Amino acid sequence: MAIDFQQGSASEMPFADRSFDFVVCVAAFKNFSDPLGALNEIYRVLAPGGTASIQDLRKDAPPEAVEAEVDGMGLSRVNTALTKLTFRFILLRSAYSRAALEQLVAASRFGTGEILEQNVGFELRLTKPAH
Repeated sequence: MAIDFQQGSASEMPFADRSFDFVVCVAAFKNFSDPLGALNEIYRVLAPGGTASIQDLRKDAPPEAVEAEVDGMGLSRVNTALTKLTFRFILLRSAYSRAALEQLVAASRFGTGEILEQNVGFELRLTKPAH
């Protein structure tokens, strides 16, 4: 199986319309400079009936969930402490709340999606209508 790597922007993907049946975005959405543009671009590259799964941290992750997640990583004490601080002061600050995600999806070409909360993260499931 051949693999083709391409560099591009999430809001300007180097792919033709309706190129994919499934799009996955993991641990990157919170970092996009144009999240609405990225959602609309995902819509554009999805084939009719295609689905997308966006997984990332959620802003309102409970502190106990963050503690459990980091404690389960098997890090040294120092790295555990640094990772917890990174979650608290960097990662979760740029993450999206449920309300912010709902607002972005409503403004996008998708219009609607399903948000599933998972421990410290979420999965946003989006489907392009099968016209």
